[in-house]
Amino acid sequence: MSSVYEQLGGEPAINAAVDIFYRKVLADKYVIRFFEGVDMEKQAGKQKAFLTMVTGGPNSYTGKDMREGHRHLVAMGLDDSHFDHILCHLRSTLAELGVAQNLIDTVISVAESTRDDVLDR
Repeated sequence: MSSVYEQLGGEPAINAAVDIFYRKVLADKYVIRFFEGVDMEKQAGKQKAFLTMVTGGPNSYTGKDMREGHRHLVAMGLDDSHFDHILCHLRSTLAELGVAQNLIDTVISVAESTRDDVLDR
C-alpha cells in the first residue's frame, strides 16, 4: 500500500499545496498577524518538510517540536479559533488541488492531532 505522501503526488504535490496554502493564510486578516516578520520562504520549507514527514514521505524535518515552535504565538493570543482558520485553509487548498476527500480527511486528521501541542496545552 502506498503512503499518503505518494497518494497525494509526492514532492510536487506537497510543494504546490504549501505554496497555495500560505497564499491563503497570508490573505487572511484573522491570522496574518502571527506571520508578521516571518521569513516565509524558510517557513514554507519547514512546512513542506513537516507535511512530507507526517504523510509518510522522506523525513528531512529538522524544525522545532510543535509546542516549542508555536509557544511564542500562543503568547500572542493564538487559540482554537485561529487553528480552525488554518485547518480551513488547508482543507480548501487540498480540495482546490483535486485531492480525494478520503485523503483530505486523513491530512486534516493529522493536522488536528497537533492542536494541543500547537496551542501548548
